[in-house]
Amino acid sequence: MLLPVNATLGVILAVLLVAAVAVAALAHLGHSRGIAVAGLRAAAQLTAVSYLIGWVVGAVPWLLCFLALMYAVAVRTAGRRITHNRTWWWAAVPIAAGVAPVVGLLLLTGLVPPRGITLIPVVGILIGGALTATVLGGRRALDELESRRGEVEAGLALGLLERDARMEIARPAASDALLPGLDQTRTVGLVTLPGAFVGMLLGGASPVQAGAVQLFVLVALIAVQAAACAVVLELVARGRIHRVPLAEAEGE
Repeated sequence: MLLPVNATLGVILAVLLVAAVAVAALAHLGHSRGIAVAGLRAAAQLTAVSYLIGWVVGAVPWLLCFLALMYAVAVRTAGRRITHNRTWWWAAVPIAAGVAPVVGLLLLTGLVPPRGITLIPVVGILIGGALTATVLGGRRALDELESRRGEVEAGLALGLLERDARMEIARPAASDALLPGLDQTRTVGLVTLPGAFVGMLLGGASPVQAGAVQLFVLVALIAVQAAACAVVLELVARGRIHRVPLAEAEGE
């Protein structure tokens, strides 16, 4: 067992969370409340999932409902991180565009059997990667368009289509969303030993099997994140996702 589940673990987790909140507050990072809420939510959600997972994986209808819930929460989280108006729901498109083809390929080839015990962790990892890429790509693209609005207008004055003018400005910034995944893949085994690798070893797999699974996870994540980043960039460039206030958007 990697960590014993006892009172000591609970105390250490509480101390680490309080320390994170304190550092964020003292450094005026602006996310101290968010850190506290995220930590408490993670504890509650993981506790619930830990008790429900055994029941969910044994029934296909409940398994599909659980996967749909994972997707819906990811869409809501990503969309509201990018914008607070009604265009947030477009976050459903890049997440689905990244995850669905990869999961479909894995099921069709038999690499991942259609069982809950394998589908839930694999789909969860891929949805998490798509969520991260969608949030980072969408936020960076919109931030860049806001700060360099004059350059977009200059492109329009030169005859570029609005989509093309916005794309020229937003693309370099949005592509930074791929950097965390790329860095993790480049340094795996040298700087970090990710969770899938360690989990396989603790479960009794050989180092070669653990390495193969981890490689699969990293490459699949790169594919998912690249697709999600490309789609969210396209949606921003076409104005499907924006930060125009609701009142102003309704008046157009």
